[in-house]
Amino acid sequence: MRNLISGWVWIPAVFLILVGATEYFIDSGNNFAFIEYPVLQLVLLVGLVFLIALDVILKAIQNVMFKSLSEDAKERYMRAREERLEKYDWKVLLRKMNSAKPISEERDIELDHNYDGIKELDNKLPPWWLYSFYASIVFAFGYMIYYHVLDGENQIMEFESEMMAAKIAVEEYKKNAPDLIDAESVTLLTEASDLEAGATVYQNNCMACHAADGGGGIGPNLTDEHWILGGGIKNVFHTVSEGGRAGKGMVAWKSILKPTEIQQVSSYILSLKGSAPANPKEAEGDVWTE
Repeated sequence: MRNLISGWVWIPAVFLILVGATEYFIDSGNNFAFIEYPVLQLVLLVGLVFLIALDVILKAIQNVMFKSLSEDAKERYMRAREERLEKYDWKVLLRKMNSAKPISEERDIELDHNYDGIKELDNKLPPWWLYSFYASIVFAFGYMIYYHVLDGENQIMEFESEMMAAKIAVEEYKKNAPDLIDAESVTLLTEASDLEAGATVYQNNCMACHAADGGGGIGPNLTDEHWILGGGIKNVFHTVSEGGRAGKGMVAWKSILKPTEIQQVSSYILSLKGSAPANPKEAEGDVWTE
């Protein structure tokens, strides 16, 4: 190998194999292993330096051994080396991979088929084609064993697996992204800080129609048990978000407030139940029970 493959070829090849091995054996998620684990960069760097040092040492040993030969042995060695290099020259290999009978020798492979002056040759297929065909046979057997005998993961299974992972990732993202709250996922807030924030939103946006104490005005009373569009955090969140009954003038606050703010003000509104407003408006709608 030392006579045929230069260090500029085999060192990068071996190094890439080492990098590929780290990626295969080390679980690093979606990142490259050497990015996920910076210490691995140092290990790979040491490995690269070792390969370069090994190449230098092998060349030095080869030179020492060559100089210890007699002149006749040196001549035979160089002649054999040139023959090997010529044998594995890429141009020679290319000609061999595309080898076919030259035109001057085609008469030897003519078949006894003649139609209107057109003759058929029994020429062999080019080696590159044959090797590709043999490789496809080997691949087909491996494919059959993996997918049909060992029940390997096919495209449908890969798709379902990726979709399941994506669904889990989306659910995890939703947990850590409160502004993705909707009427189906909203929950009632009971912390004092959330209710105070909801009270601020209410005073800035809602009291003009529902009164500062929730007793109602243009809008209905928010302190009794009656609800026009349903009570509970999900219904109240939907009403505030979408704007209540059509034609009644209530703004669809989803275009103005963040989902977290709608959740806070909805929770605050529900906390007003049973309070005693100064001028309560007559009850509207039906009594709501959870």
